[in-house]
Amino acid sequence: MSAPNVSSTFPDAIGDRLAGSVTTVGDRDPLWVRTPFTKDTLGAVPACQPADVDEAVANARDVQASWADRPIEDRAAVLQRFADSVLANRSELLDIVQLEAGKSRFDAHVEVLDVVLTADYYARTGPTHLAPTRKSAGVPLLTKAVEHYDPVGVVGLIEPWNYPLTLAISDMLPALLAGNAAVLKPAEATPFCALRAVELLEEAGVPEGLVQVVTGYGDTVGERLVASVDFLTFTGSTATGRAVAATAGEHLVDTSLELGGKNPALVFADADLGDAVRGLVHGSFANAGQLCIAFERIFVERSVYDEFLTRFVDATESLALGADLSFDYDVGSLIAEHQLETVETHVADARERGATVHTGGRRRADVGPLCYEPTVLTDVPDDASVAREETFGPVVTIAPFDDPDAAVERANATDYGLHASVWTDDRARGEAVARRIEAGSVSVNDAYLSMWASTDAPMGGVGDSGIGRRHARHGIEKYTHAQTVTTQRVHPLVPVDALPNDVAAAAATWGVRALRRLRRLDPFERG
Repeated sequence: MSAPNVSSTFPDAIGDRLAGSVTTVGDRDPLWVRTPFTKDTLGAVPACQPADVDEAVANARDVQASWADRPIEDRAAVLQRFADSVLANRSELLDIVQLEAGKSRFDAHVEVLDVVLTADYYARTGPTHLAPTRKSAGVPLLTKAVEHYDPVGVVGLIEPWNYPLTLAISDMLPALLAGNAAVLKPAEATPFCALRAVELLEEAGVPEGLVQVVTGYGDTVGERLVASVDFLTFTGSTATGRAVAATAGEHLVDTSLELGGKNPALVFADADLGDAVRGLVHGSFANAGQLCIAFERIFVERSVYDEFLTRFVDATESLALGADLSFDYDVGSLIAEHQLETVETHVADARERGATVHTGGRRRADVGPLCYEPTVLTDVPDDASVAREETFGPVVTIAPFDDPDAAVERANATDYGLHASVWTDDRARGEAVARRIEAGSVSVNDAYLSMWASTDAPMGGVGDSGIGRRHARHGIEKYTHAQTVTTQRVHPLVPVDALPNDVAAAAATWGVRALRRLRRLDPFERG
């Protein structure tokens, strides 16, 4: 197959160089990678086959044991060196993220900083999270109980195109710190972000071969990867997540799945409307809306609805739409034609059902072949596609509410439950309302960045938005097996030979009663 015209804008021909770092069993057809900015080809990677997955997993296993034997403090130091390297190579990484994913440079910058913060967080806290922990023993003073955390072995990661650096690497870092190897399957559209990041990991001290990258099509290699690893992390659509979970269940592979969202925001009359507009415009249109925690539904208390809508539309119209490598633009391109078609279909369906388009609502081929204007809709009926289904594009619906309880009910009227936002001057009320929203995370007086940056707090979904959590202790413990070691200090806990069974049972009952009284006095006692 002859190569298409390759874009001269790809810095230092890094696409061709990195593609050569993918190890395959034999000759493989090329998978051409194109930039959404122009649809020019950036380079090619091998379209791997199931046999390549088998080899990648085997190679990772060969390296994993020696990595796990290194003190966790040494592994943490590697993560800190990696964070330093990401910052030092920031400009190059921004170029790759933008060219592959089509996003604005600021949105790409958020990815780079996320990787640095995640690496730093787990390097600092991981050794404490995974330290052997004394537990309340069965018989205080006589029994010692300790919980240990061991790596699961080889972790598989199937990651999407919308945040190709963050989701490929930030999910992997705690797995590596815990002593695991990793096999990463990046999205077909964005493999070069992952390949460059793995290079930086190895330069920072991760042993060669510990992290394997399998490029290619999900329907070719995905099932084999799920079946071959010891833990699987997946980020993507709910439909694909169900298929991944079914395969994992057949092979008893534990999983963490972050799936879709139809995220709501509630704006109360006492909110600072300037803050709410700024926050929600960014929260709705970051990465052209191709963000699992972006807002697609905004509900505003009726007394301030008109003012909020006017200010929101004005702020949306002031966003700069563009497709290049500068910081001059706020909103970039959609990733591919299929994503653009979904956006156009949802907006057209809403129009046919009587919705009002206040701004946007059209493709902007003059800016870029896959660019679409940030779009604000009102008067959207509940049966419209854009009201029910995840759009995953630069489209947001806004509606008024009169009763706060009804607003919470509308926010919860979805099978998804990933993220939400509440805006009010009464922070206590905001937190109380947040607790009533059925979502894995809720931000009060912020869109999502404060939540995402809180790496010591878990993040994930409920319902059709997935299972499992990233960040915090949850984000590293999931990559381990817990082992309990109990040590008996005097004699084993078996009936005393000299006592009849009924007497031994009575003595044990007395002991349990005494133990309950002791634990009520000191519930945190340790044996």
